[in-house]
Amino acid sequence: MTNMKAMKLYILEDEIRILQHILQIVNKIDYLEVVGTAAEIAVAAREIPSVKPDIILADIRLKDGDSFHLFHEIGIDDFQVVFLTAYDQYAIQALNMGAFGYLLKPIDEVSLTAILNKCFHHREQEKFEQQQLAVSRDHYLAQGLSASKRIALKSVEYIEIVSIEDIMFCKSDRGYTSFYLNDGREIVVSKGLKEYESLLTPFGFLRCHQSYLVNFKYVKKYYREGYLQMENKENILVSSRKKEEVIKYLENIA
Repeated sequence: MTNMKAMKLYILEDEIRILQHILQIVNKIDYLEVVGTAAEIAVAAREIPSVKPDIILADIRLKDGDSFHLFHEIGIDDFQVVFLTAYDQYAIQALNMGAFGYLLKPIDEVSLTAILNKCFHHREQEKFEQQQLAVSRDHYLAQGLSASKRIALKSVEYIEIVSIEDIMFCKSDRGYTSFYLNDGREIVVSKGLKEYESLLTPFGFLRCHQSYLVNFKYVKKYYREGYLQMENKENILVSSRKKEEVIKYLENIA
């Protein structure tokens, strides 16, 4: 491992003794850079969008509320969250929310280091996959790939063959993917969005958010607050990490 700080870490913890213990552990990990700490949810809500961490270690119960409410408000699409708590009854709620992990207090150095390593390697794998998708898209576009290619969508009741150019956008929800077509129909399939990303990216689709894969053929406007307006007036969220990529993509197809 190099000494370069590669992953930005934010810590939300209101017990100073526990915070100091965590800092002693994470400061030994050379790929981590601590970009902020907070003891209050209100402070974290202001700072997190600004410092843009890759991972957050978050106590659940704090003096001014619980961090579940914070992440419901700001979302967890742009970073990984590991919840820290002394109460194991929160485990299912944390994982259902999409947390990367869950650690019980007192925090064990081996366990914390292990889950941070998983976060790091998961992030690096995602970066690699995005690079591969970009290469694939550029290759197919350079070959003048026909936009008439079709895809089989398997719903509970039937299998429908649709033209890829008729798909406006895809939305994921708890392991399912909804395909929204230009005729107003919606087809729900029991596969995650990731299953279709590599297939559709070469045809002008872009993953602009953890939950959305968009066909830019149907994008009408991009609002700098962070969303796309489609031709059917639907507004699609753009995550903060994807804003520059979306702008660049739009400039290239304009």
